[in-house]
Amino acid sequence: MDKNRIIIFDTTLRDGEQSPGASMNLEEKVKIAQVLEEMGVDVIEAGFPIASNGDFEAVKAVASHIRNATICGLARATRGDIERCAEAIRPAARGRIHTFISTSPLHMKYKLQMEPERVLEKVTESVTLARTFTDDVEWSAEDGSRTEPDFLCRCVEAAIKAGAGTVNIPDTVGYALPDEFAALIRLLFDRVPNIDRAIISVHCHNDLGLAVANSLAAVGAGARQVECTVNGLGERAGNAAMEEVVMALRTRHDRMPFTTGIRTEAITRASRLVSAVTGFPVQPNKAIVGKNAFAHESGIHQDGVLKHAQTYEIMTPESVGLNRSNLVMGKHSGRAAFRAKLRELGYQLDEAAVETAFARFKDLADRKKDVFDEDIVALVDDQVVRDNVRIRLVSLEVLCGTRHNPPKADLELEVDGEVKSCNAVGDGPVDAIFNAIKSLVPHETRLQLYQVQAVTQGTDAQAEVTVRLEEGGKTVQGQGADTDTMVASARAYVNALNKLLVKRQKTAPAALMA
Repeated sequence: MDKNRIIIFDTTLRDGEQSPGASMNLEEKVKIAQVLEEMGVDVIEAGFPIASNGDFEAVKAVASHIRNATICGLARATRGDIERCAEAIRPAARGRIHTFISTSPLHMKYKLQMEPERVLEKVTESVTLARTFTDDVEWSAEDGSRTEPDFLCRCVEAAIKAGAGTVNIPDTVGYALPDEFAALIRLLFDRVPNIDRAIISVHCHNDLGLAVANSLAAVGAGARQVECTVNGLGERAGNAAMEEVVMALRTRHDRMPFTTGIRTEAITRASRLVSAVTGFPVQPNKAIVGKNAFAHESGIHQDGVLKHAQTYEIMTPESVGLNRSNLVMGKHSGRAAFRAKLRELGYQLDEAAVETAFARFKDLADRKKDVFDEDIVALVDDQVVRDNVRIRLVSLEVLCGTRHNPPKADLELEVDGEVKSCNAVGDGPVDAIFNAIKSLVPHETRLQLYQVQAVTQGTDAQAEVTVRLEEGGKTVQGQGADTDTMVASARAYVNALNKLLVKRQKTAPAALMA
């Protein structure tokens, strides 16, 4: 292996999905995995097979569809977890078992209720067992950044001796600072005698906003695998954002002479797909993939960019897949132009999906004079979100305004293949729509978030609506897009409800006990 080659380990499908409300079904996981493979991601952590039958089947499906990337499953340091993980990754051309156990005093005492020596034994036992199923085993020291250095060195040495080819040091709670995290990685290289037999990996959380900085500091100290997610998705404040890590290494090659296998032109496409599937919008000022990442409003900045782009742009929009297009779309555009636009935007759809998207595009063009790239992205991503679901919006009519009090919604839904209809009233038009949905699909949820944003400028812009629902501690987010804000609202709620049905089937595994 090239000593300056950084392995990109993407855990969007596992750690990213653990973000409250970010559930993905099997088909969505496969779609995202295919995009990650096209990007050149080295390792795709597809899920936690022991968590549920749904997670197991999703990992197995990803393993069956992906040929180039290594497919990884997560497992605690128990026989049941490891055997289930091994079964899930069996179809993979290249499969990896990623087993972990907590090593910090706090976690060992209160979470595991185990003595350090027993934890050390479990490290050896779990890695040894995993190696009976595959030669590619990764071991992680959960809460590694808060682990006593001497004990961490012993655990790392034991894991490598038992056969772990990759050893991961997580900053599980995002507590570390870059200089101390780099020092921890250097300490391992200095003190673990067999460390040359393994690749050192890092997995940093963003609780203090330092996940990317810590990851890059660790790379500078010798780590050669970075675990990250698209858009920085993940538990609490999220994980290190893959696009930020990759573009930092590419842009600052003068200071960090490292390379990855990522085709960066696919970054924007991956970001949009993950946002659409999870229902998590990307904040406008998000680095690399945010709507404003390459926008310049200040006159001074605009003048500088016009004279020379590098005055205020340290990377080009094209380098991350934001292409400046001269192909204008409208109601007179044909299929050939539409297919070309889809390819330009990074979409690879089968013929049936293209036909469906084209029909929706023509409908949109009849209602909207100017169809921007962002409109087509929202349209196609909304289509992706609505594929393979149990509940579909058939029709909606809303009466509201000063002459209709209270507002009324007439709604038709297709539920498990059966069309149902009803009407309902509410305090406002959105409330009436949501009440109608509850009438047709009875459920007890709490609406935590209702958010509307315009996809483009103008009064005829598409509305993109985000809805977050909570039920029994489970949260899900849904998105919908349409030029009619009420239709977008209904689609978003229905999308969230479909995800809730998936979430109900998932149960998180209990904490590991002695």
